[in-house]
Amino acid sequence: MKIKRRDFLKASVATGAAVALSGGLTLNAFANGKDQKTGSGGTEPGKWIPSTCQGCTQWCPCEFFVQNSRAVKVRGNQLSKVNLGYVCPRGHLMLQELYDPDRVKVPMKRTNPKKGRNVDPKFVPISWDEALGIVADKILELRKNNEPHKFMFIRGRYSPKTYPLAYGTLPKIIGSPNAISHSAICAEAEKFGPFYTEGFWGYRDYDLARTKCLVVWGCDPLSSNRNVPNTINKIGDLIERGTLITVDPRLSAIAAKSHEWVPVKPGEDGALATALAHVILTKGLWSKEFVGDFKDGKNQFKSGKSVDEAVFAEKHTHGLVKWWNIELKDRTPEWAEKVCGISKDQIVRIARTMAKAAPNVAVWMGPGPVMSPRGAYPSFAIHALNGLLGACESEGGSLRNHAKSPSGKLPSIDDFLDDMAKKYGKEKKIDQRGYKQFPSISEGKAGSSVITNNAATGILNADPYDIKVVVSNWANFNFSCTGADRWDKAMSKVFYVHIGTNPAEAAMFADIVLPAAHHATQKLSIIDNKGNTYTHLSIQQPVVGRLWEEKADETEIMWMIAEKLGAKGFPNMINYFKSFKDPETGKTPTNAEEFALIATRIISAAVWKPEKPLKGDKLTSWEDFKAKGIYNSEGYKFRELWEKGFPTPTKKFEFYSEALKKALDDHAKKHQTTIDDILQASGYLAKGEQAFVPHYEPPKRWGDVKEYPFTFIDYKSRLNREGRSQNTTWFQEFKKVDAGDESWDDVVRINPEDGKKLGIKTGDMVKLTSVTGSITVKAKFWEGVRPGTVSKCYGQGHWAYGKIAAKEFGKTPRGGNNNDLMPDDYERLTGSTARNGGFTAVKIEKI
Repeated sequence: MKIKRRDFLKASVATGAAVALSGGLTLNAFANGKDQKTGSGGTEPGKWIPSTCQGCTQWCPCEFFVQNSRAVKVRGNQLSKVNLGYVCPRGHLMLQELYDPDRVKVPMKRTNPKKGRNVDPKFVPISWDEALGIVADKILELRKNNEPHKFMFIRGRYSPKTYPLAYGTLPKIIGSPNAISHSAICAEAEKFGPFYTEGFWGYRDYDLARTKCLVVWGCDPLSSNRNVPNTINKIGDLIERGTLITVDPRLSAIAAKSHEWVPVKPGEDGALATALAHVILTKGLWSKEFVGDFKDGKNQFKSGKSVDEAVFAEKHTHGLVKWWNIELKDRTPEWAEKVCGISKDQIVRIARTMAKAAPNVAVWMGPGPVMSPRGAYPSFAIHALNGLLGACESEGGSLRNHAKSPSGKLPSIDDFLDDMAKKYGKEKKIDQRGYKQFPSISEGKAGSSVITNNAATGILNADPYDIKVVVSNWANFNFSCTGADRWDKAMSKVFYVHIGTNPAEAAMFADIVLPAAHHATQKLSIIDNKGNTYTHLSIQQPVVGRLWEEKADETEIMWMIAEKLGAKGFPNMINYFKSFKDPETGKTPTNAEEFALIATRIISAAVWKPEKPLKGDKLTSWEDFKAKGIYNSEGYKFRELWEKGFPTPTKKFEFYSEALKKALDDHAKKHQTTIDDILQASGYLAKGEQAFVPHYEPPKRWGDVKEYPFTFIDYKSRLNREGRSQNTTWFQEFKKVDAGDESWDDVVRINPEDGKKLGIKTGDMVKLTSVTGSITVKAKFWEGVRPGTVSKCYGQGHWAYGKIAAKEFGKTPRGGNNNDLMPDDYERLTGSTARNGGFTAVKIEKI
């Protein structure tokens, strides 16, 4: 897509207007000339200040160019080995987020007791003291009535090292088990496969500099799904050096650049993955070095025929022959062609291409094939291909065993928990994790993973009990969760405190709204993450001053709530915070700002005041860390786990998962039933031993084929900052950078064959209807979706995020919210919200 000069100037003018509206700041849209340190060409001098982006879970180290106390430009941290000094397009939107004139500026109180969509809350400004007094009274009322567990804290986008001061402290110290993370509404199911094969629950990294074949499966790492700047930086060389393959029902940005686009039928990814494994084994293409071989060297994997386990000697894997006998022997490419819509010839060709590049091959799995009601097993099957080809931990392969970024531990909270906190903190959680139909077995333990979106259902049904007080930070579940209307009803039942930068759909149901500092530009915090074979510890620090009365959510606001609770007779939280000691001076905090500073210094001292020399960067002091903004670890140690063993029950890469077998067995025993019964209650079809190996499960679909003939595909824009960038003019103006999208609009992309049958054309307004809701958007013919499927970008449809995001603030959305179409359903082995995998069907009507 080509950005015209007129488009850029139009957006720049809008930016200037936004800054001017924020009050009294000088405007200098083209900030620096040749010399970015001192300025030139008639521009003002300035300084690059490091911080960390928070637009997604990559948390890229970045820098802001600041002139006259105003941030005017963004780039990646030039010292970062993770992103090599780049940020993706989303990073640049931070400037407009920071200076958004629609930001929440002061604490506000609701004066209209009625709650609902399009209902004016009639907010009035109040002081911080009054707001926190009201919040403290509500919390203490719960404790007075012996029901502190009826408090819920919702964690939205967070800083990885300071979130324990909010999400990990407030509910725990007052006596509630209900710390609910947003995690499961956008991820988690993709972690299932890696954990139940190689014992890793987390996001993976890829050695793109050495990869010879990259298979991108159900995501677009040029646009989202982490490591975006590094992928943009390296994809050109990879395309020239090797082979790029994308498996996705829609033509994404990376699919358009790929040597092969594999438009699998939505939800049928498990058929394709098991067929690829079948070909790799029958053609003798597996990694003998990692997996092992037949003892006599003769390949006995023949379609339809079982193999004696005793004749194969495995090296670093466990259960290959079991997997073959239970599942793979019948998963021929001929069978898969009929199921997943990919020809047998293409399946064989892809398998050979992957094997030829092995072990320098990586299968990069995203949420597309797995965030669906039966998504755990596609996750299992797709990641198993990395093991089959010896790509795990190899150069050019799929990585997880990074060096750790050292960080200091925060003081323990245990000594500040009273008897009430200890007693009620053990109550069941409102998201119903651990119920028979919700095994939620992350990291091998039943009931251990959050079922974020189901918390609304728990509140509405008062199951296991009712919730009375809710506090959230940087969350907007009324917009970002499927079945979004349930959150409207749930937030109407409770006393709700919304902490955020902007008005939001959730805020319209709040009783108290508290203004949050912008994470990357106004907050002091510490981030850790990995990418490009390195890990890092980076700083978030104020690069500009506060514009209004905003406060840092995880540190300053928590201190202020703690102070108010203490003043009203519950000093445990403030006493806990006052136990923090500066790692150099031993000083304890006396106010919110000092608390934020001391907590940040405690966490980061391990890299600027290490007890012994570190293997990564050398930092000399706190000031040195602040100036550079980052600590980079040493490089990656490839194949270390081949030698040490994987953290699984067998210490091997498990094709037959003993870890999964134990987790399901524990959950079945808890409910006094069988594993087959547990899987049936969770919506799966597997029986017996099939439960413990990667296998094919047909997708679950909401909507009869006759009434709802089209499969709906939800995807993310490369400008999407998790639903928070839509109130910027840059998002709206440049939205067409997503292939097939349109600026300032919201389109559903329809295959021309389908469009002509429906009698519609590009530009017509159409109504999309699912079994749970309807939205109205503009039709656009697009050959980059399979016939029978339609795709629409997530992000538009805000009705209360600001005057740009909505057509008419508080009343009329700009476009439609995908979450008003998609029903609430779950991948129940991980607690993930179903968003993908073809589980939502729609009908299309011209209006």
